[in-house]
Amino acid sequence: MTATSPAAHPGTSRQTDVDTALLLLERLGLSPADLTAVPQNRPAVPTFAEYVPVVSAAVSTGCRRAYGSYWNRVIEHWGDRRLDEPTPSEIRQLMTYVKTHVVARRNARGGRSAAEHLVAALRCLYRHAQDDGLITEADNPARKVAKPRRLPSTRRAVPDARLAEINEVAATTGDDPALDTLLLRLHTETACRRGGALALRPADLDPDQSLVLLREKGETVRWQPVSRTLMARLIEHGRERHAPPDGQLLRYADGRPITSRRYDHLWTRIGRHLPSVRTQQISTHWIRHTTLTWVERNFGYAVARAYAGHTDSGGDAGATSTYVRASVSEVAAALAALTGELHPLATPEG
Repeated sequence: MTATSPAAHPGTSRQTDVDTALLLLERLGLSPADLTAVPQNRPAVPTFAEYVPVVSAAVSTGCRRAYGSYWNRVIEHWGDRRLDEPTPSEIRQLMTYVKTHVVARRNARGGRSAAEHLVAALRCLYRHAQDDGLITEADNPARKVAKPRRLPSTRRAVPDARLAEINEVAATTGDDPALDTLLLRLHTETACRRGGALALRPADLDPDQSLVLLREKGETVRWQPVSRTLMARLIEHGRERHAPPDGQLLRYADGRPITSRRYDHLWTRIGRHLPSVRTQQISTHWIRHTTLTWVERNFGYAVARAYAGHTDSGGDAGATSTYVRASVSEVAAALAALTGELHPLATPEG
């Protein structure tokens, strides 16, 4: 009998090779798909100390402000390590450390917010690393770590009597009552965030239509109605304190632009005169809650949503918000009712 050589049946030999390769992959815990998923010529993975500045320079100012301190903490602990080295368990360990070493504040909630922001900061960092081809989605440890569940906010609308007391204290104490009362009126009328007020410029004022251009978080931009009284005061403030047309509008008496520290000092001072303000940690964002609550109760959800400057994307408003979007005339009508002053854009339909 003549023996058959492997060369006589090349298909059989090839199948044997394939079976051997599959057996080896199985023993290694891999699949053929894993081999094709590995990118070729991947760049060297940098350390956190090397890569954090790259991402910090690529994100927006608001994102850098929110995540900067957490990226610094990551560099402090893992600066010399490569991005692909930490495991999900090590991220959870760092979360525990951040929670227990958070700066103690009166409104602290056990470090939950710090842990949440740490995970968000790492997800942002690793998302950029994926986009740059430094790691794959499967190698991203931050996406395997759940954020702490956010607790309901303790903020709520401020009663009318308490709001009047807050304005009274601002107008009768401090080194610049004119500035402080202007801040409170601006936030009460527009329900803007601190960032929107600080970004306001003289060039953003439209006195003919009594509108101000607000630029807030998420790079949102909107024209917001204001009363004639507030518009006149904003123009006067910019002229008296020599604000350049494209520079910051809100300034100290010596012409320096104010920062968020002015708000901190304002509420600290008000809290010394009104203990409940200090105890409940009432802040500028409570003013936003107050105005938007009033608008929603009197003019409905769609107008309140437009008044707040909320976009149609994301959130839980649903597709209906696209069809019931309120106009600037309706927002102006709500403002007119709030202030008791006529507004040029508050049409009868509004």
